[in-house]
Amino acid sequence: MLHLQNFSINRCKRWLKTAALALLLLVLSLSFTPVSHAKRPSSMPAGNAITDARALLRFALPIDNKTVRELQISLEDIGNHIRSKRWGPISSDVSKASRILNLRESDILGSIPQAKQPEAEALVARVKEGVAELEKAVEAKDREKVIDLKATILASVGEIEELMVTEFPFEVPAKYAHLPQLKGRATVAVETQKGKITLVVDGYSAPVTAGNFVDLVDRGFYDGLPFIRSEESYVLQTGDPEGKEVGFIDPATGKYRSVPLEVLVRDEKEPVYGITLEDAGRYRDEPVLPFSAFGTVAMAREEADPDSGSSQFFFFLFEPELTPAGLNLLDGRYAVFGYVIEGKEVLEQLKQGDKIVSAKVIKGKENLVQPQV
Repeated sequence: MLHLQNFSINRCKRWLKTAALALLLLVLSLSFTPVSHAKRPSSMPAGNAITDARALLRFALPIDNKTVRELQISLEDIGNHIRSKRWGPISSDVSKASRILNLRESDILGSIPQAKQPEAEALVARVKEGVAELEKAVEAKDREKVIDLKATILASVGEIEELMVTEFPFEVPAKYAHLPQLKGRATVAVETQKGKITLVVDGYSAPVTAGNFVDLVDRGFYDGLPFIRSEESYVLQTGDPEGKEVGFIDPATGKYRSVPLEVLVRDEKEPVYGITLEDAGRYRDEPVLPFSAFGTVAMAREEADPDSGSSQFFFFLFEPELTPAGLNLLDGRYAVFGYVIEGKEVLEQLKQGDKIVSAKVIKGKENLVQPQV
């Protein structure tokens, strides 16, 4: 097990509580200070206020089509208003989505390869139908139907965006060529003693970390392993094999497989390797895959060595009081490589000592590239 004195989650937890307190003090100070003078504390990273895993995965796709992004954002924004039933802004969002679909469909389809055009056209037609239904649901102020339709429509928008990705966006440094790499995405089903969890692993943002994980899943490495650490509203960790080793020993080489810290920063073409964003002095840089959703999946490592990850990973149990949107101090310190998209209720029940029954790659295995010997 990566022990607590080495795995610096405890220290980060203290930082997170400090950040929450700092935010509270900042808010209180605004009662006595003009708003124009209020500034974000320099120690706070910019962070990411999106807390929906599926939305984060959509935004992480390496595409450059502004029209489909505008469409997505207009629909994602509904979630910001639906809880408080702000029907005016919701109606505006839906109207904007409708205009984009009716007036700029060709802009969306222009980024789709010719061979995939029929599939894309069918998806756009499905989105148009969904938005028409959504307009009626908003007019009727049917909150539950709006929530369901929003999720369904955005799933189709995400499929359109996935069709726009025609090649892997960057070259992984040659020094990591000996490690498995995930050149795309994969879906993994984890069966536990409390039920099933489904997660999407994102190789576009963390190909080495994701490739290592998918390779270990495919080997059956995690089958039968217990969760070795559980902290309510914070973290659930697993991946420690039986015996004295704390990570994976590659049977082909007899050596411990270590993977580098890997963080892709938004608006950059390739990840930062081997150094935390904090140590690199990049305090305000925002990772493409942030710790802002319940069920964020990240690689555990020794505190002193950024490149000591191997098989142990953890689920981050997002707690707004400890990690307020935009102030998450774990970002850039650990390599996030995916998100739980189904089974959050199972994740909430799991405790230390519970076991993984099995883990299987159910989609995207073809994206796993094994190192050439």
